[in-house]
Amino acid sequence: MPLHQIPNPPPSRGVFRETANRRGFLQSLGGGFGAAAGLALLHQDLIRAAPPLHALGHIDPLRPMAARQPHFAPTAKSVIFLFLVGGPSQIDTWDYKPELQKLDGQKVPESIREALNKSVHSNVFHGCEDKILASPYTFKQYGQSGTWVSDLFPHMAEHVDDICLIHSMQADSNNHAPASYQLHTGDVRAGKASLGSWITYGLGSENENLPGYVVLFDAGPLGGSANYSNGFLPPAFQSTRIRSLGEPVPHLIPPPAFAAHQRESIDLMQSLNREHQQQHPGMQELDARIASYELAYRMQSEALEIGRLEDEPKHIHSMYGLDHEDKRTQSFGRKCLLARRLVEKGVRIVQLYDMPDKDGWDAHSKLVENHTPRARWTDQPVAALLNDLKQTGLLDSTLVIWASEFGRTPMMQGDKGRQHNAAGFTIWMAGGGIRPGLRIGATDEIGLMAVERPIPFRDLHATILHAMGIDCEDLSYLVNGRDERLTGVSGSAKPLLDLLQG
Repeated sequence: MPLHQIPNPPPSRGVFRETANRRGFLQSLGGGFGAAAGLALLHQDLIRAAPPLHALGHIDPLRPMAARQPHFAPTAKSVIFLFLVGGPSQIDTWDYKPELQKLDGQKVPESIREALNKSVHSNVFHGCEDKILASPYTFKQYGQSGTWVSDLFPHMAEHVDDICLIHSMQADSNNHAPASYQLHTGDVRAGKASLGSWITYGLGSENENLPGYVVLFDAGPLGGSANYSNGFLPPAFQSTRIRSLGEPVPHLIPPPAFAAHQRESIDLMQSLNREHQQQHPGMQELDARIASYELAYRMQSEALEIGRLEDEPKHIHSMYGLDHEDKRTQSFGRKCLLARRLVEKGVRIVQLYDMPDKDGWDAHSKLVENHTPRARWTDQPVAALLNDLKQTGLLDSTLVIWASEFGRTPMMQGDKGRQHNAAGFTIWMAGGGIRPGLRIGATDEIGLMAVERPIPFRDLHATILHAMGIDCEDLSYLVNGRDERLTGVSGSAKPLLDLLQG
């Protein structure tokens, strides 16, 4: 029964007039407390049993990843989210600033300083010297769009006509974990549901033999699993980590002694689970457990097949850098190739993290020593992913996002490093209906703060959902009497419709 149909309690029958003595009064009072408690328990049971107010079709608790119809025709069926952990510098990669080179060693121009101090991002000055650091990298123009790209990314630069650059992103926090949480979940606080969980909650997946939401990483993002958690959404929509080397999912295959009777064992466990479930209707954790047993059984053949990268031709291995002399390039190359194989099989969203160690792109000092190897580890694999998706036709239906929690300052910090910068930085998107070769937004002349069309993460999230055919206003989940959304309070987010084709 929906919440708005819960009946009101019957009107009072004049209890005090009928029980005018003390004993009767206490008896009726005790009964009132019991009735109140009973109604409260009934109310909670109804809340648990009621369907979510804004689900995209019925969600079968035993088949939570069954595909559901979107609100409107999507331009993308799947998402590959490339997360560059730690904050790569936009002014050393994608956001060319000739004025930055001219002002090397000088103070920040007063007009730029005043503008930043009047904004909510004034804290990006903290920990910096008042000295501009020119980019140590060389920029060139590429493609028909004439887009400037630094020599850190020679392979991705060849694909500038396939991507849409957003130069004016802003985050609410200048610290790693809160900014990372906001990019992943829409909130600077841990505990909210991640983008991948929201998408699979809304749409399910196109392949019920594989998880709908997959994460690929070695060290993982700063802030830990709260970045890719299901939060308050049902447990069935949590992410699954798949390894790019060795067995994709540990302990997926039973020992030989148990393999022959595996199906019988699962059937027995499931029958006991369902019997228990009948006694506890609406218990999401139990529903998720039942569904996970079946998914694990179905995954045994398909997940192993997905992980067999050796089945790919040698030229594909070379394109992704699997034969590169640098093992970290090989590692990220395997993740990118695995991501393509996963979306090819109908997985809804794959998140890749490039962080092989605790530092990531967090270059508080020695920018060159930090950024140069990390660019080498990621540039060729990401370019190969774009090329592979394009030549197989998957780029038309796969939305690829390259992003980090924030960028870095034009001011120097430490030994020729840069501080965090949430005031203005660059991300890019490609495929899945995104208009290629487009550049939107701009930072000031030294790349410090977004001055043309500042874009918050909630608008990015609304755009991703829109590409997937989801109206961000109509995807919500009731938590403690309040509709929670990936994009926050109703009416606060707007999809960037000019980025989308059609």
